[in-house]
Amino acid sequence: MRRILLLIALLLSAQAQAADDWQTIRNEARGQTVWFNAWGGDAAVNQYLAWVRGEMKTHYAIDLKIVRLADAADAVKRIQTEAAAGRRTGGSIDLLWVNGENFRTLKEAGLLQTGWAEALPNWRYVDTQKPVREDFSVPTEGAESPWGGAQLTFIATRESAPQPPQSPQALLAFARAHPGSVTYPRPPDFTGTAFLEQLLIALTDAPQALKTAPDDKTFGAVTAPLWRYLDALHPSLWREGKDFPPTPARMDALLKAGTLRLSLTFNPAHARQKAARGELPPSTYSFGFSGGTLGNVHFVTIPANARASAGAKVVANFLLSPQAQLRKADPAYWGDPSVLDPQRLPAPWREALLAHMPQGMPPTLPEPHAAWVNALEQEWLRRYGTR
Repeated sequence: MRRILLLIALLLSAQAQAADDWQTIRNEARGQTVWFNAWGGDAAVNQYLAWVRGEMKTHYAIDLKIVRLADAADAVKRIQTEAAAGRRTGGSIDLLWVNGENFRTLKEAGLLQTGWAEALPNWRYVDTQKPVREDFSVPTEGAESPWGGAQLTFIATRESAPQPPQSPQALLAFARAHPGSVTYPRPPDFTGTAFLEQLLIALTDAPQALKTAPDDKTFGAVTAPLWRYLDALHPSLWREGKDFPPTPARMDALLKAGTLRLSLTFNPAHARQKAARGELPPSTYSFGFSGGTLGNVHFVTIPANARASAGAKVVANFLLSPQAQLRKADPAYWGDPSVLDPQRLPAPWREALLAHMPQGMPPTLPEPHAAWVNALEQEWLRRYGTR
């Protein structure tokens, strides 16, 4: 009994210390300006972040500045440049929405703060069955806080694709039956590269090789089925595969205009969101390959030289709050899947979040190791980028 009482006392003491530590961080964060660099290529995302900015000002006295990026790699280069110049404090970026490839680059260079994410109070709500402790097979080690879920998703209308193609072979047949009406974003667009990874997972004879960084000696053999498939697919694509839309947003516009029969997104709720806003027809729907589609969790991270580290942590914690996650999951605002476990939430939040979770999508497939991104992009550009 004495041992049990001692353990309870230690636990309560640890909880009290954690509460004190967090209050210290909140106090330090008041009045700080936090520079949040985030992808700015979608109106719904930008509107959501504008709401977050208002909430941070009203409830936390934090001035959140949103820097809209076309490519997170630009922010990574800035962090690297500051480090090379010896700027160990007072960096220009406090919080960064980062993808797996860029996370690996920054983490391996020691340019990120570590060990903070799971100390956030709202971590207790996170669904740890999701891949929240690794990013493109790279352990996060508390250097990233999960923000949302994602899954590669095809979009069509009932008129353009009454029977959706649900495998690579079916997609090839669909493109040949409807020449000029299928395409994908030009790599290195994130979604375009994810499409390459999706095909590689489905087609390669060596799936185990994707769990580690590509090997120059085996890269050709592992990826050969992908290039054979694309060689067969491209002649039937939009503009005969000699040109590719720069972004998924451009594909959406072409789908709405009737030029394309399919679009691509990394958000399973994207179709509902765009249809609700009148940006795509009411008959728009989502689907994926029946064998599963590529999925991941996206994160925010804090550079090691962040000027407003405390404020960045408070923002990251707010992004994990039931209030922020529910609004984000609602297609009326964004429609980005939550990373929270509904069963960990109080009843009212639980039911509301369950109502906004994507339904009917195929299984989620883990992403290849982060090093495959650049390897696939470079080989794609070599083969198809100059046509």
